Amino acid sequence: MNDLGDAHLRAWALRFMTLLAADPGDQLAWLGEQAVETGSVVEEVLLLCRSWEGLVERGVGERATLADARAIGRRLGDVADAPHTGLWAHELATEPVWGDVRSLARQFLHTELGDWRQPLPP
Repeated sequence: MNDLGDAHLRAWALRFMTLLAADPGDQLAWLGEQAVETGSVVEEVLLLCRSWEGLVERGVGERATLADARAIGRRLGDVADAPHTGLWAHELATEPVWGDVRSLARQFLHTELGDWRQPLPP
């Protein structure tokens, strides 16, 4: 992949990780009235985790973040086969997996950027 592609992929990954790391109330406010299916979010996060490995291999991300990205992938992989027919906004409040992902995303951002508290994506 070229440098511009890697930069774009890294920016996408960090925006998504910022959303995953946000407090539940901030996540719900960001979602607003959007009807985002949980299954789509799970697929996107698993893609993010796989993509991040490639970025690190190409020297675009911190190697120390791999453990957190892999842990997020494993945690969501545990539930990926479960039917996710509901909205992500509903699962954020009821499914413990999202609290685990939130904590791991915070660790990831702290390692990559020095602080997990980042502005939510537009």
